[in-house]
Amino acid sequence: MSDFDPKPATSAPTTSGFDFNNPTIINLLYLASYITGITGIVGVVLAYVWRGEPKAAWEVSHYEYAIKTFWIFLIGTVVGFMLIIALIGFLILPAVAILVIVRCVMSILNAQKQVPMPNPGSWLV
Repeated sequence: MSDFDPKPATSAPTTSGFDFNNPTIINLLYLASYITGITGIVGVVLAYVWRGEPKAAWEVSHYEYAIKTFWIFLIGTVVGFMLIIALIGFLILPAVAILVIVRCVMSILNAQKQVPMPNPGSWLV
């Protein structure tokens, strides 16, 4: 006889604790765009596509929040680069980058808990 007792088949599978749900994927693509430069566009396309599909109730606010985050990034970056000549852009660009990173992290944290975003229409945090 062996001393090894396998676990019963009825035991629940263990999870890693990190769920790659759709809002999480979108926000990870946004964060990866700081390295790759292009994945943010893929993320916003996915947000627009997945927004039209049947989804859980908590995801609805995440799609709106992710789409708004992309537009904040795009508008803020364009304005920041235009204002570099006036030296104000050197303040706007890092502020926009920090705002987008904070928004992405907040969305990922709420997506992991599967709760809706508290104020998805906000242009700030």
